[in-house]
Amino acid sequence: MGIQKVLVVDDSKTELMFMTDLLQKNGFSVKTAENAEDAFRRLAEEKPDLILMDVVMPGQNGFQLTRAISRDPLYSDVPIIMCTSKNQETDRVWGMRQGARDYITKPVEASDLMAKIKALG
Repeated sequence: MGIQKVLVVDDSKTELMFMTDLLQKNGFSVKTAENAEDAFRRLAEEKPDLILMDVVMPGQNGFQLTRAISRDPLYSDVPIIMCTSKNQETDRVWGMRQGARDYITKPVEASDLMAKIKALG
């Protein structure tokens, strides 16, 4: 069926607007969340086909949230792409260990992101 519904989790309104705009222009339906509680509320409302996850957020960070989602039997099949300014190899490895399927650093290159989403779909 491919990926249609995307949940973007980021505490930056600018980033949320950029990602929402980019994804909608490419035909995706987008929901957003600004923190972990928001993200779980959105998941409960409607299960997405993909989650784009920021790392640095107040409260639970993206690594913790990715681990929680990927270990939850309800959502463990939803791929997560970490989308973060943390560009160290150790961060990437840690993100993948928490259950992320891919890792992309900010500023996000639209073509890179679309290629990664296509690879999952």
